[in-house]
Amino acid sequence: MSRLQTRTLIDDPLGGTVRMTVLPGGLRVLTETVPTMRSASVGVWVGVGARDEAPEYAGVSHFLEHLLFKGTAKRTATEIAEAVESVGGESNAYTARELTCFYARVLDDDLPMAVDVLGDAMCASLVTPEDVEVERDVILEEIAASADEPSDVVHELFSRALFGDGPLGRDIAGDPRTVKALTREQIHEFYRRHYRAPNLTVCAAGGVDHGETVKLVQEAFAPLLGGTSLPRGRREDAAPLPRPRRLLVERHDTEQAHLVVGCRLFSRHDDRKDAFEVLNNILGGGMSSRLFQSVREQRGLAYTVYSFSTYFADTGVFGVYAGSNPDKVHQVRELVLAELATMAAEGVTDEELRRGKGMSKGGMVLSLEDSGSRMNALGREELLYGEHLSIERELADIEAVTAEQVRSVAAEILSQPMTTAAVGPFDQKDFA
Repeated sequence: MSRLQTRTLIDDPLGGTVRMTVLPGGLRVLTETVPTMRSASVGVWVGVGARDEAPEYAGVSHFLEHLLFKGTAKRTATEIAEAVESVGGESNAYTARELTCFYARVLDDDLPMAVDVLGDAMCASLVTPEDVEVERDVILEEIAASADEPSDVVHELFSRALFGDGPLGRDIAGDPRTVKALTREQIHEFYRRHYRAPNLTVCAAGGVDHGETVKLVQEAFAPLLGGTSLPRGRREDAAPLPRPRRLLVERHDTEQAHLVVGCRLFSRHDDRKDAFEVLNNILGGGMSSRLFQSVREQRGLAYTVYSFSTYFADTGVFGVYAGSNPDKVHQVRELVLAELATMAAEGVTDEELRRGKGMSKGGMVLSLEDSGSRMNALGREELLYGEHLSIERELADIEAVTAEQVRSVAAEILSQPMTTAAVGPFDQKDFA
């Protein structure tokens, strides 16, 4: 422990104390210590996700999400689940475009067990042929269930319209063809190639001690430590993205139409991100937003309407979702486009700016109420941004956003041609 270098990244009176230690081989350990918390959340963050998969491997990261809790030389799948649940804890995993996360939330006294379980899964999962076949069927059922949810389908359709058949346009779970074709050897090779120390970050937050957590990780992840740290790839150097399609419609004989209207956005590293998030709140961030008031409250055209944004290393996504009666879908689309055009041309009022910034700041602070949210923020900041800002700094950055900045980013982003994805009892020609 004495040979390891530990840095204090944040000592924030509004948050906790964030420290980082890099273990041999490049595995990073980050903790956020909040002494008043009795819970502890720990996550293993893997710097690989759905956009890192070759076409023939589409869905393999999500496949591994299912497989790594299925058993090791030390524990069966049942024993893994019982270890966490017998102390009232919970464990799970999720796959995103640019990362995969395996996590557990327990009482602070049970953190050693949680770290040991996660380390065992990361270092020594068996990935047996039998488990591969069982989980293959489970994943195919998961894909089928999503295909039966038009509100899920329309978002997948929107991604495909924006990014084509490339990694950002594909379903994170893959498709039935690729999931059926993946072999145990391919899955295990992907596991061994990417689940290595330089590509892993272990984050813990809550009632945790940094030094003790580092010792636990050293023991649990010992098989992966040592060797030389390898440089991580830059997604910013990825191949150019295809031209977006302006319209993509999929027929489903549903009682409700599902609509997404939007466009590509800048990357998560862009300095305009805070201004755009304030804009996003004003436009479709709640019941007081322009879209909710205009589409639902004033005209009753949709039950659900909201705007959203997603950021990647080299691009981003902005969209507006609405669910409406199929007979009203064209009215909803035109009204959404009109609201976007108005904001692009006129910007926002001082009162809207105040509310938009308040939503961003309030949401940020309220998200710190539990150790799981803190752990998630810690992992995402490390993997996706490579830096950690104090809550005070982030709140100050939001407060510094001006009406002119919001107007400028609205004029640039919302004035570009919009892509429409729609799912319902209609065809592409009905939108021509």
